[in-house]
Amino acid sequence: MVDSSSPTQQSHPHEAHAGGLATRLNWLRAGVLGANDGIVSTAGLVVGVAAATTGTDEIFTAGIAGLTAGAISMAVGEYVSVSTQRDAERSLLAKERRELRDDPDCELNELADIYEAKGLTRETARKVAEELTAHDAFTAHAEAELGLDPCELTNPWQAAASSAVAFTLGALLPLVAILLPPVSARIPVTFGAVLVALALTGSVSARLGGSRRGRAVVRVVIGGALAMGVTYGIGQLAGVAGI
Repeated sequence: MVDSSSPTQQSHPHEAHAGGLATRLNWLRAGVLGANDGIVSTAGLVVGVAAATTGTDEIFTAGIAGLTAGAISMAVGEYVSVSTQRDAERSLLAKERRELRDDPDCELNELADIYEAKGLTRETARKVAEELTAHDAFTAHAEAELGLDPCELTNPWQAAASSAVAFTLGALLPLVAILLPPVSARIPVTFGAVLVALALTGSVSARLGGSRRGRAVVRVVIGGALAMGVTYGIGQLAGVAGI
């Protein structure tokens, strides 16, 4: 047994914890971006419709249709994407399992080489590889060679649900913002509410990604304002033309 004070043994759970934290941050960042998509796409849709007509029923119908279609599209896209990733992970794990079965000595040497490349001496790396192999060879190789935890593969259903929920929550804001105020205030209130929300999502996204907050906020706010401006102009043209 390796001494519990050994830095080699301590590094393993630390790396697993760091990997789990990174995964959670990625999911959170994906949720923020999904909400941002819901805000921008639905805001553009309802602003465009509101520019063409003052009918509350028409705006509500368009907003709900856009929200539903967008949430489903996001969920399906995320499901397909993550399913593909999961299939690739399973294929890599199956290959690793076959290699361990067919040539365990070569795999042991490979594991020792990985730890030696990380800075351990050859003797220590060999000892670590042997002890990890004796404990759980498959998990040890999956984590060291592939960066995968066989017990925590990506879940396409979770990804699809998270994406749909994030999009829906984002889409509800412009829909509520344009339906509650009086007709004369609909467009300004929606523009203001959407830009504030986009500034918030941009700030959160930048914080999670470790990038400059100001630049991220400016990008997303300008993009959202441009989207609403374009759809507003198209809506006005359509309304004038009686389409």
